Formats: sequence, structure tokens, C-alpha cells
Amino acid sequence: MSAVDWTPAWLWLAVIASGLYHGINPGMGWPLAVSAGLMQRSSRALVAALGPLAIGHLLAMLLVILPFALLVALVEWQRAIRIGASLLVISFGIYRLVDRRHPRALARIRPTQLAFWSFAVAIAHGAALMLVPIYLGLCRGAEADKGHEAAGALIDANLTMAVLVSVVHAGAMVAAGGCLAWLVYRYLGLKFLSRSWFNLDAIWAASLVLVGAVALALGLAG
Repeated sequence: MSAVDWTPAWLWLAVIASGLYHGINPGMGWPLAVSAGLMQRSSRALVAALGPLAIGHLLAMLLVILPFALLVALVEWQRAIRIGASLLVISFGIYRLVDRRHPRALARIRPTQLAFWSFAVAIAHGAALMLVPIYLGLCRGAEADKGHEAAGALIDANLTMAVLVSVVHAGAMVAAGGCLAWLVYRYLGLKFLSRSWFNLDAIWAASLVLVGAVALALGLAG
């Protein structure tokens, strides 16, 4: 398999890996699923809580990615869009490194509003921004081949890709978070969280900067 053939495969692996990464981060909500299971003393309550968390995360991904799906139809502006998106991701990552506070407003959202909480957290922490450079990379091959076609066809292809990337990412996220929630609920207990877990905020912010820097380098080279 050639390097060109491998590129989409690596990008899809990045989509899945970022979803798994978001899933294991307790900041994305899997401890709330554990809490639901413990409060109701039911594993079904735990599984039911994962649904709203996944929906909220998926909607946050779509909210950020869909505008780029419309922008990349402007073939002549591809390079500028990629560079601009990369700088945006880097800037937000640096901001998160400087200010690691959890938005206070999110603490006031009731447990019954899990989908809205998941959506708000993903937006506030820039989770969807991490996907933007990966998504733009996946659109690159199609853009080069379809540059002579109508803008409508380009938009349809980009919107489909945006939805697919968001669904795959959210699926990986809820799978990883769900597995951790089940392990803590069933076997490890809450003491595991207080004694064994670590804060991923700094790693999260640094990863945003890294993803943005790689995308910027590729955009400038292209």
C-alpha cells in the first residue's frame, strides 16, 4: 500500500484515537454515568446515562465541524482555511494551558441534563477543535479530484464526511468512557478515582497545540 493510500487510514485512526482519548478523560463525563448507576443501584442506569453523554458530545462535534464543511467547498481557499484552522486550534490550546479553570456555569447544570452538559463541556474544552485539522485532511483528496465540479457536490461530500467523522469519534468516546464507567462501578469503586486518577487538563491542552502545529506544518508545506 502506498503512502497516499495510507494517509486516509492514519487520519481515521486519529479520529478514533481522539475519541478514545476524550472517552478516558473524566472531564467528558463518564464519572456521571458511574454516579447514576450508584444512586439508582442499577447498571442499567449507568448505561442509560451514556446515551445523553454521547449525544451531547456528537452535537458539539457537529457544531464546530459543519461550518468548515461549507468553507472547504471554496477550493481556491483551501490552504488559507487549513492554516487558519490550525492557528485557531493552537491558540485555544495555549489558552487552555494558561487558564485551566473549569467553567463555573457547567457546575450548575442538573444531572438530568446530561446531554446539554456533555455538549457544553465539549465546546468549553475545545474537544471538537481537535477534530478540525483531521477532518480537513480527510477532505483534501476529494477536493483535489472534484475541484472542477459544482460547489453543491462538494458541499454534499463535505457534510457527509463531517457527520461521519463526528459519529465515529463520538462512538469511540462513549465506548472508552463506558468501559471505564463500568469497571469503576462494578469492580474498582470510587476510591479508585480519588487515589489512582490523574488530571488530564494539561495533557489535553498540549495535545491541542500539537495537533494544530502538525496541521499548520502540513498546510504550509502544501
